[in-house]
Amino acid sequence: MRLTNFSDYALRILMYAAAQNDRLITIEETAEAYGISRAHLMKVANQLTRAGYLKATRGRSGGLALAKRPDRIRLSDVLRATEPDFSLVECLTTNNLCVISPRCRLRGALNEALAAFLETLDGYTLDDLILKPKDFGVRPVATAGARKH
Repeated sequence: MRLTNFSDYALRILMYAAAQNDRLITIEETAEAYGISRAHLMKVANQLTRAGYLKATRGRSGGLALAKRPDRIRLSDVLRATEPDFSLVECLTTNNLCVISPRCRLRGALNEALAAFLETLDGYTLDDLILKPKDFGVRPVATAGARKH
């Protein structure tokens, strides 16, 4: 199983925001910190904002901040909000054309494994992943504003 880059970037943005204490972050600095596309991060940040994980402040001194305390953001919930589906194989999709699906036992085993994966991540929050700003290897841009949880 492999998560999409979208989910990977979502977790990265949240980790970066959580590490910044009371400072708003920007897409530009986050993209620089990870060496990834600003355009991709913008899409991810928009989805995280719509899902209630980030809040965006507009304007010259605007930026992004966590919309919830890190200990209230479960990793499994973020993945459920960002992964398009968890169809590990064709028989778990809505367009299943596999001829052995009615008798196949693989589907049950994979559903059980997926449930265990998500259950494990239910036990972890963003708070468990927080790093120090220096761990990202870039110097943050001038502060935009304070973050309140």
